[in-house]
Amino acid sequence: MSTVVTLPRRKPLVIADLFPGSLVRDALLVVGAAGLVGALAQLSLHLSFTPVPVTGQTLGVLLAGTALGWRRGAAALALYAVAGVAGVPWFAGHASGYVGASFGYVVGFVLCAALCGWLAERGADRSVLKSVPAMVAGELVMYGLGVLWLALDLHVGPTRAIALGLTPFLVGDAVKAAVAALLLPGAWKLVGSRRGSGTPAGRAA
Repeated sequence: MSTVVTLPRRKPLVIADLFPGSLVRDALLVVGAAGLVGALAQLSLHLSFTPVPVTGQTLGVLLAGTALGWRRGAAALALYAVAGVAGVPWFAGHASGYVGASFGYVVGFVLCAALCGWLAERGADRSVLKSVPAMVAGELVMYGLGVLWLALDLHVGPTRAIALGLTPFLVGDAVKAAVAALLLPGAWKLVGSRRGSGTPAGRAA
């Protein structure tokens, strides 16, 4: 009599793992997340005193990282950066190519998504109390690289670079981080209630 061995099903790490499929799913999620960031980039406002525009991009970056995990999140933002440089007009204001002093933020998006995704894979997307520090950590990485690039490109000191590339955006990005921090735990709660368990899906050890 033969015995059928059933391997335990891998438990979801991030929201994207709940979708069926593997390679095709991942490719569609990466392209879709890049497109989302590109769409949110068009919600932009150029301030007269800084070359860095106010956009909705950061929200898309935070959601891409935490929802997709670090590999897919980083891949989505790398695709966004490379395709934008190659000519896809999905940077802020339908721009493409090298966008000068603000390009450091585009590069920073990749690291931000990777860090948020890495933290999400370790449970940071399951509760608001854990999500908020994860989002803030991602934004700090993004701003660190963005402000450094800005300082080098404009040949200004750190105080001036912070005034141009960080201070004007703190309130707006705090709101975006709060929205992202609420959406992910809410999504897990919805998944849990639909499965009838009332609790989020389990995690892999």
